[in-house]
Amino acid sequence: MGFLDIPGLGKAHYHEYGSGAKPLLAFHGYGMTGKQFHVLEESILKEYHVYGFDHFFHGESKLSGWTEAQIIAGMPKAMVKAYIEAWFKVHGRQRFSVMGYSIGANIALILLEEYPDLVDEVILMAPDGLSVYKGFDFLTNKPVGRLFFKTVTKSKWLAPRLIKALKKVGFIDESLFHIAYNEIDTEQKRQDVYYTLNLIRLLKPDTAKVAKLINQHHIKCRLIFGKSDNLFPMKAAVPFIQMLNQPEVHEVALGHWLVVKQLDEYLVNLP
Repeated sequence: MGFLDIPGLGKAHYHEYGSGAKPLLAFHGYGMTGKQFHVLEESILKEYHVYGFDHFFHGESKLSGWTEAQIIAGMPKAMVKAYIEAWFKVHGRQRFSVMGYSIGANIALILLEEYPDLVDEVILMAPDGLSVYKGFDFLTNKPVGRLFFKTVTKSKWLAPRLIKALKKVGFIDESLFHIAYNEIDTEQKRQDVYYTLNLIRLLKPDTAKVAKLINQHHIKCRLIFGKSDNLFPMKAAVPFIQMLNQPEVHEVALGHWLVVKQLDEYLVNLP
């Protein structure tokens, strides 16, 4: 584990694990840390040495000098390059692969967009960023949605009631309900949700450009989806998948909560 001093951002904390030799920069989902992928020990971790980054407002990563207004305005997409440039300063400029789960896929894809000549493989699990997710777009980009989001995070009772309603109508399953509920049960946690989603709201990859670069540079692309995932299902990613020459696509018998031991076993037992 270690820290990267990223100019204009702060300290990004990362975890190191895996018995493989090839470097893999990994970005986790909401409410997790950079250690999230440690369960993939018989598949991904046998092949790669993982550098798993904590998102800001997660783990030990800390923004430095940012005002609330700056956070709500969002982190400029161009600043994502600062992650890899800081990593290069510590580990040397070299080829690498990227992996992202859920909201972490956005950063992985932007790094591929910026460094296609250095990326060997991209692994995306239940990925955000391949299509516009209307829920997040409403909460972070639409005036009414932004006001509603701010109101919900300031309220002690509204957020829990909203999460229960989403479960009742089947928008989230039982596992996601428990995760989401545990992330909004204190004022600090609700503020972290609000800050996180606003900070990353501008970090959207250009999917047409990404697909073209994957094809042009013959970058291996693994896409993994949960069959019962209501957040980022495979059907939403079909337009992106159809732009790729030779993607490796998997739809497994899981929900959005995808980075679990069952996925490791699935990947190990592939023909």
